[in-house]
Amino acid sequence: MYKIAVIPGDGTGPEVVREGLKVLDAAAKKFNFKFETKEFDFSGKRYLKTGKLVDDADVAELKKYHAIYLGAVGDPDVKPGIIETGVLLKLRFALDQYINLRPVKLYSSAFCPLKDKKPEDIDFVVVRENSEGLYKGMGEFQKKGAKDEVAIQISYNTRAGVERCVRYAFELTRKRNRRKQLTLCGKTNVLTYAWDLWQRTFNEVAKEYPDVKIDYAHVDATTMWFVKNPEWFDVIVTDNMFGDIITDLGAMIQGGMGIAAGGNINPAGVSMFEPIGGSAPKYTGKNVINPLAAICAAGMMMDSLGEAQAAKAIEDAVIKIVQTKLKSLAAGKMGYSTTEVGDLVVANL
Repeated sequence: MYKIAVIPGDGTGPEVVREGLKVLDAAAKKFNFKFETKEFDFSGKRYLKTGKLVDDADVAELKKYHAIYLGAVGDPDVKPGIIETGVLLKLRFALDQYINLRPVKLYSSAFCPLKDKKPEDIDFVVVRENSEGLYKGMGEFQKKGAKDEVAIQISYNTRAGVERCVRYAFELTRKRNRRKQLTLCGKTNVLTYAWDLWQRTFNEVAKEYPDVKIDYAHVDATTMWFVKNPEWFDVIVTDNMFGDIITDLGAMIQGGMGIAAGGNINPAGVSMFEPIGGSAPKYTGKNVINPLAAICAAGMMMDSLGEAQAAKAIEDAVIKIVQTKLKSLAAGKMGYSTTEVGDLVVANL
């Protein structure tokens, strides 16, 4: 019996979560596992009514669950950054979800914006450090409001934090057993403190993995190669800021935000899985949003819990309907409603 904490969140989050849970329920019956859920309301509407986001008591309760399933956060009536910091970053840091895992996989050439690229050309994973860097929130204002104001934002990187991320990436590269190639994505020529630490740590850990090929690419070059030659990549490891940027580009080349799922991973604790596309408030309640990213996130969650057969069945069903049923992966253009897409996945499990 898996205990899953569900955070439907804002906008279209509850709609896509509903479809993901529908698919999970069907998979549980087919593959003989059980799960129970409890909803947690960490939404913008709750914040507007109560001023509350995620507190320490919430974190303590969430630690009792096997995994967290998140829809989306972000409300147009709440100043940008408040919910993101008070929910997403709070959970990532408090639960020590130090890996952000983003598979980038093309399911159908029909939905790829890159000319002549096929599914076999776009199949890689980005391992993003998820608890340090610029997102640590460290810095200060000097002379705020004055004409000579200075804003300082600190990229905070520890050897321990970098090493555990790099080591996770090496283990994943070995486990994937695809090309066994791990690329460090950084900016060693300009960010000479943080990326000196990353490069040295990467090189030292690499000695323990002689079967893994390693290389390095500057982040700007990485974005270029994502577009020109995505087939060059197997696993990429990078810091919090660069990982945030390149994974959105990765989502676009795999078909868009409607298909992009991710995990916030604590390998020894509670991990959280989500579609990465955001709350999409303009589509709320219209039953037109693409739920496949949330369904794929549910599959990732079950894979992390050891239900590999169910996870593969979910992904295979998604691939089948993407290749044979959908007219588009964009909201309102799929040829089916949100609930109908969920039903199609269930029917093809």
